[in-house]
Amino acid sequence: MTKIYEGQRSPSAELMGSEFVSFDAEKGELTTRFTPPPSFASPRGVVQGGLIAGFLDEVMGGALLAVTEAGEHGTKLPLNLDLNLTFVSVVPLAPIIAKGRVVKHGRRVAFLEGELYDEANGTLLARATSTALPTDLPEAMQ
Repeated sequence: MTKIYEGQRSPSAELMGSEFVSFDAEKGELTTRFTPPPSFASPRGVVQGGLIAGFLDEVMGGALLAVTEAGEHGTKLPLNLDLNLTFVSVVPLAPIIAKGRVVKHGRRVAFLEGELYDEANGTLLARATSTALPTDLPEAMQ
């Protein structure tokens, strides 16, 4: 599974301080650590809401990549049709743990979900769901 993490990561993943933690193939769940840079701060000194969506989008998309990596239809990258986000608590400018999973996927649609947790105390910070179209990887990623 880690094959997708061996090569060049996307510029957005690097910007977010993304680090692969683990993949549970049975659950279809990817765990990633993010270290938000200081530039992600809102005026409150916590991560700005739109950037929180980016963390969750990244981990849910990574889960679809991982689940489809060895599949008969090839590795797929999600093209989001929607992204629903619920903020539970502020996201600190400190390491956070993201869990993304594929709830169900087929050739035409995938249902994804994810959560962000404070790494220090395990507190749930945000949740998201997404409906996405599984699409072929761009040539640059193959």
